Amino acid sequence: MKETVGDFLLKRLAAWGVRRIYGYPGDGINGIMGAFGRAEGMQFVQARHEEMAAFMACAHAKFTGEVGVCLATSGPGAIHLLNGLYDARLDHQPVVAIVGQQSRAAIGGDYQQEVDLLSLFKDVAHEYVHMASTPQQMRHLVDRAVRIALDRRTVTCKGPRCPTTCRGSPAPSGCSAPSRAGT
Repeated sequence: MKETVGDFLLKRLAAWGVRRIYGYPGDGINGIMGAFGRAEGMQFVQARHEEMAAFMACAHAKFTGEVGVCLATSGPGAIHLLNGLYDARLDHQPVVAIVGQQSRAAIGGDYQQEVDLLSLFKDVAHEYVHMASTPQQMRHLVDRAVRIALDRRTVTCKGPRCPTTCRGSPAPSGCSAPSRAGT
């Protein structure tokens, strides 16, 4: 099987030293969830609720000094991350939130609990909040999100439009190890 964008995302995070992602599964992130079964050395820790996943990622950052990563689906799943992300922001902890989103064609059509995620996360992740629309964006967006979270000790948010970006889309080339100076 060819490497998908979900596989690439997990490999890229692993290159940054991420070994554990806290989250709650949902339709908007199925491509990423499928990649966990193929990823070596990457652990998905399923929380009982998205809010708890964000608090767990924050606690991970507080107790290890590493970047914490949480994962949630689109709509209400993404909304539930906010309390834990504000905890991380106010305690100056590096946390990256990865959220799913509907495909571009569905945006604006009130599709399946659609939420404007960029506006939603603009306050808590004001240092860096972006949405990937193509597989080629993933490398740059992952690197920037992690680098900014670590450097500024803050919350960042990155969202792939998973129905088109993650599910079965071929991965972008070049998953070399990131550097803090620039990638």
